[in-house]
Amino acid sequence: MSNLRKKLSARDIAARKGGSKLTMIASYDYPISRLVELAGIEIILVGDSLGMTVLGYDSPVPVTMDDVVYHCRAVVRGAPNTHIVADMPFLSYHLSDAQALANAGRLLQEGGADSVKLEGGTGMIADRIRVLVNAGIPVMGHVGMTPQTGGTAGFGTQGADVESALAVLADAKAVADAGAFSMVVEAIPAELAAVVTEHVPVPTIGIGAGPHCDGQTVVSTDLLGIESPLFLKFAKRYAELGVEIQAAFSRYVEETLSGIFPGQELSPSMNPEVLTELRSRIQ
Repeated sequence: MSNLRKKLSARDIAARKGGSKLTMIASYDYPISRLVELAGIEIILVGDSLGMTVLGYDSPVPVTMDDVVYHCRAVVRGAPNTHIVADMPFLSYHLSDAQALANAGRLLQEGGADSVKLEGGTGMIADRIRVLVNAGIPVMGHVGMTPQTGGTAGFGTQGADVESALAVLADAKAVADAGAFSMVVEAIPAELAAVVTEHVPVPTIGIGAGPHCDGQTVVSTDLLGIESPLFLKFAKRYAELGVEIQAAFSRYVEETLSGIFPGQELSPSMNPEVLTELRSRIQ
C-alpha cells in the first residue's frame, strides 16, 4: 500500500461507526511504525503500554509525559500519514482541567499526535473529556479494563456480572456523551461489547472484547511475538520474531568468535599500492 494515503481525521474515524472495521495497533518507534503504515493499518496508538513493552516496567504507572512525547515524535516520523493517538499517562489529567489541557496540548504540539486517549468513564473523567473536546482536542475514550488503575480496579475481564456490566455500559455512554470520537473497549465479554457497540453512537475499538466492535486494536510486540512484561493472553501472535531475533543475535556471537564475521566480502579493502606505500612509511 502506498504511504501517500490520506490520513484519517477524528471525524473520519467517527464516521466509520457501523461501517468497515477500523484497524489500530500500539507502536512506539520509527521502524515498526513505518512498517505499520506500509501495511495499511489506519490508527497507531502510542500507548503507555510502552512502559512494559519498551521500558521494562511491570505496569504503565511509571510512564511520564516526557516518555510519551518522545515516542510520539518517533512514531510520527515513521508514519506521517497515519492517525496517531497518544495515551495520556497516569496522573497527567486527574488533578485539574488545566493540567489535562496543558498535557493534552503537549502531546499534540510537541509530540505531533492527532488525538489523545483517556481511561475511565463516568464522573471526573467524562468531565475532563468534555473540557478537552471543547478546547478542540480530539479525544478517544477507554472503558472496560483500564490498565492505569488495574492495581485497584483489577486486571482481567471486566463486566462479567450484571452490575459490573452496567457500570461498563455507563462508562461508555458517559465517554460518548462527553464528546469522544471513539473508544477502546478492553477485556470485556464479547456479548457485552456487542451491547456497548449497539448503545453508543461512536466507534468501539476492541482489545480482548470479541468480534462485535467497530474495530480492533493489538499491541505490536504481542502481534510480532516479542515477549514483554505486558504480553496479553487474548493476543494473537502473527509471528515469532522474538525467537528469530534471539537466534540472529546468537549467530552473530558465534560468527564473531569463530572469525566468520565480518568476512572478506564485508570488509573494505585498500589499494595494494597504497598499502605498500603506507608500510614503507611506517618502517
